[in-house]
Amino acid sequence: MGQKLKIAGWVSVGALAGALTTVSLQTMARGSMAPLPLEEIQQLAAVFGLVKTDYVEPVDDKKLITDAISGMVASLDPHSQYFDKKSFSEFREGTTGKFVGVGIEITQEDGLIKVVSPIEGSPAFRAGLKTNDLITKIDETAVRGLSLNEAVKRMRGQPDTKVTLTIFRREENRTFAVTITREEIKTQSVKGKMVEPGYGWIRLSQFQERTVDDFVRKVEELYKQDPQLKGLVLDLRNDPGGLLDAAVAISAAFLPADVVVVTTNGQLAESKATFKASPDFYARRGSSDPLKRLPAAIKKVPLVVLVNEGSASASEIVAGALQDHKRATIMGSQTFGKGSVQTVRPLGPDTGIKLTTARYYTPSGKSIQARGIVPDVMVDETAEGSPFAALRMREADLEKHLGNGQGEEKPDPEREKAREEARKRLEEEAKKPVSERKLPEFGTDKDFQLAQALNQLRGKPVLVSKTQTERKEEKKEQ
Repeated sequence: MGQKLKIAGWVSVGALAGALTTVSLQTMARGSMAPLPLEEIQQLAAVFGLVKTDYVEPVDDKKLITDAISGMVASLDPHSQYFDKKSFSEFREGTTGKFVGVGIEITQEDGLIKVVSPIEGSPAFRAGLKTNDLITKIDETAVRGLSLNEAVKRMRGQPDTKVTLTIFRREENRTFAVTITREEIKTQSVKGKMVEPGYGWIRLSQFQERTVDDFVRKVEELYKQDPQLKGLVLDLRNDPGGLLDAAVAISAAFLPADVVVVTTNGQLAESKATFKASPDFYARRGSSDPLKRLPAAIKKVPLVVLVNEGSASASEIVAGALQDHKRATIMGSQTFGKGSVQTVRPLGPDTGIKLTTARYYTPSGKSIQARGIVPDVMVDETAEGSPFAALRMREADLEKHLGNGQGEEKPDPEREKAREEARKRLEEEAKKPVSERKLPEFGTDKDFQLAQALNQLRGKPVLVSKTQTERKEEKKEQ
């Protein structure tokens, strides 16, 4: 059961077996309940024929059909999507946490590509690339003017092929070229360390196939360093989600056996499901319980979960389960609010659709869709506040977002006012030097929210936000 429904646009590669046969059988089984609207289908065929005969120039049949499918699915909600061959391949790649490239986490700064960090053991790591290095050229192509996605595509490629990066290293005031051989990279979705004696920090950046195993190893490392761990911070900030079974497993690591983690509900029988803190719901087929190696103390260690507006879907499942079962204190900002389930239906060997098939609910029965998890303790990003939080996109801001199905959606008259104030602050902030604009990196000694989480664990005063309030779901345009 745990393998059937996947969250936040991720799907196990193993779940793609069956291809067109699966879709055909499902269509036939549901045919009597949902007969085809023949008149509308005839109109669609008529439009297809008119375009083929009357359009100013010839149009490819396949393009017309795939564009029609894409438009039909995209009109439903922001998360339903048609996959052509290329996007389907990229989609599968995302869930495994593997890709072929040089092995760096990057961001964009002043039109250039900046190295956030090289992935440990990767070709870029071995080549000596460092955090804050600026990439000015990829092979012979200047980076300025490229989007982040375009730069990523140029750095990725086939295994054992080479790419030359031109690097500007500010602190050494020099530019140099480095040629790197691409290889398969395994991304690290789990980081962690002892932030001070007795207190650990574990950050999950995504819920991928390897996340649970990596999480278990990181917990083992922390307990080796300090078997008498006094408190733990689980950092889910900016975690966009991932696999449902991974979210159930991470929740189960901290919860009593067999309690409810999340429920789902939709039209299909398989969409009406309850997922519990049990290996039956998260262990992969043919595998043993990945949580068996965890120290027993993990079930009782005082726990704080950090979330923000970028925490979505699978990370909201974890935060919601730990909050409802009163297992952790949730701190930070109200989460993104993606409380819907997407299931991938293959349409052939290399195409498919991702369709929203259910909403998910926390153990107490609350829908998070377009609302998000409201922290137990609201904490700003810095001691001065969260000046740009109002500008961050959330589920309720997305066009055609799915309602939560639990009562009328209420407008927020203060929302646009807050956005306008944040825009003005951002304009002022943009005039400052780049070094003064950057928010502290998560997990450092300048991480204000982490410092407040540690205060919570130690029983010390927490600097609670004076400005954040629960954001209700906004009324949608009809």
